[in-house]
Amino acid sequence: MAGNVRNPGASVASRLLALLAVFDEKTPALTLTELAEGADLPVATAHRLVRELVDWGALVRGDDGRYVVGRRLWTLGLLARDQADLREIASPFLHDIYGATLATVHLAIRDGDEVLYLDRLAGHASVPAVSRVGARLPLYATGVGKVLLAYAPREVHDRVLRNLARITPYTVTHPGKLDVELRRVHREGYAQTVEEMTLGACSVAVPVRGEGESVVAALGIVVPSIGRDRARMVAALQVAARGIERSLRG
Repeated sequence: MAGNVRNPGASVASRLLALLAVFDEKTPALTLTELAEGADLPVATAHRLVRELVDWGALVRGDDGRYVVGRRLWTLGLLARDQADLREIASPFLHDIYGATLATVHLAIRDGDEVLYLDRLAGHASVPAVSRVGARLPLYATGVGKVLLAYAPREVHDRVLRNLARITPYTVTHPGKLDVELRRVHREGYAQTVEEMTLGACSVAVPVRGEGESVVAALGIVVPSIGRDRARMVAALQVAARGIERSLRG
């Protein structure tokens, strides 16, 4: 629930924001009734506000009657200065990785206890992937997520390791085992996953550092299998990461 927005003193802005807050990665399309319930609003009020959001372009109503986030909100999100700058700086380097590997390439940051995908170039290989630009996924089950979790504040690390849910039969859900992997990220400079987020998809990722050696993002590749190509993929990612770092500090 989005809070006490049934309170007659709640502002129109708070009610609009409550409606938008109902959308998340697991529920990207919602009916009017679901929006009203999720925002704790009367259906009539939700209907009026949703209509205004549709008119403005924040929401779009599909043929099935369900609502999804509109392009105008996405365009506004791209204006977030830190993310926009990072995305713009990293773009040519992502294309370099793609050109060298023909694999799906990701640029991601940590957003709370999740990994947020800022950019994605789809590879030629047919690899099942649930990631897309703007998607949020668990930190512990993705390559870029493991990199970001390895360098996350201790409270984030501990919270995530207390809530490990199995996504595929190969997801690492034992806190001790995952902690060993995260320590290895520090030691070896990269993370990897083998079908932990999606069956048939493996990943390798490296950190991107900002000022003071803090990790500001992660670069990753998704492939059908890692095998003997791991060293080559890690090297390509690290070269790109160093280039992004120089541009960020330049």
